[in-house]
Amino acid sequence: MVDKAQEQQPFWRTKRLDQMNNREWESLCDGCGLCCLNKLEDWETGEIAYTSVACRLLDGHSCQCSDYPERWKTVPECIQLDLAGVEEIPWLPPTCAYRLVHEGHDLYWWHYLVSGDRETVHQAGISARDRTVSEMEVPVEDYEDYIIEWPALTGEKTG
Repeated sequence: MVDKAQEQQPFWRTKRLDQMNNREWESLCDGCGLCCLNKLEDWETGEIAYTSVACRLLDGHSCQCSDYPERWKTVPECIQLDLAGVEEIPWLPPTCAYRLVHEGHDLYWWHYLVSGDRETVHQAGISARDRTVSEMEVPVEDYEDYIIEWPALTGEKTG
């Protein structure tokens, strides 16, 4: 039996990721666009480096996929984040709601499920808004020239 205090809590505080329905799961995405940045992995150390080179389907201003329902037709390597991915993918940003909920943390104030406004992720400087270049404009061999640190540091700026 669920008590009244638990009923009034938002779903991400009372459910594990594996208990969420599809609507709840999808709503955890804050729209930061950081998942859609190309990353480089050092084969010797396993260290992950973010680049400002974004997937060809990422709208650099809205931080939304321009063809989310059909993205695999254009980008077959696009990863559909699921529970196994949350547990295993080393490059989820520290502010990622999926990571936070999985680790037992609450969402940040700027997440739209908390703030009620999808713009707060951008206003807080957490998103990739207007900080990317399309992978269509950068040869893969030049990705190292686009390594950035801010996605790994975003958790430090959330207040």
